[in-house]
Amino acid sequence: MDVTTDEAAAPWLVVGLGNPGPEYAMNRHNVGFMVADLLAGRTGGRFKRAARAQVVEGRMGPPGPGSRRVVLVKPMSYMNLSGGPVNALREFYKVPLSHVVAVHDELDIDYGVLRLKRGGGDNGHNGLKSMTKAMGAEYHRVRCGIGRPPGRMQVADFVLKDFSSAERKELDWFVDRAADAVECLVAEGLERAQNTYNS
Repeated sequence: MDVTTDEAAAPWLVVGLGNPGPEYAMNRHNVGFMVADLLAGRTGGRFKRAARAQVVEGRMGPPGPGSRRVVLVKPMSYMNLSGGPVNALREFYKVPLSHVVAVHDELDIDYGVLRLKRGGGDNGHNGLKSMTKAMGAEYHRVRCGIGRPPGRMQVADFVLKDFSSAERKELDWFVDRAADAVECLVAEGLERAQNTYNS
């Protein structure tokens, strides 16, 4: 779909990637859900069920004309089918691809490190792969480093395990910083957010 809404006035769609269900809640693969939950709390909203997703509508940025309308999304379709519900919501809210942000775990970045970018490949991440297939690759990414699996552990096993006890000591700080990065990206743009949060 070619979204024709004036880009500056268009809302932002911030997608936390993860898997639904309590058994996945603290998995490394669910850091996107954790960030989305924190952002929902900051906006004072509560997630409500939409088509194959949970959604919160709110605003980010300074009060007044500088604030941005934002739709927070947690797909409920499981990671590898995230693209369908995300793109349906993008079309419903008339969000240009340049106003879509995916928050996700990233294996090739050390734990606790953030990287922000727009576009690029999926690096084997099934959530990104599904989103790109559904709507193209030129959306923003807030990449939350989880590091590589130790020894011979398979990637799928690693991402679907809970954060370790050592990692959990810094997890709240990490999620908080990622949420700050999303807010900066939406309110002040990619370059400013990269300069501040690409650690």
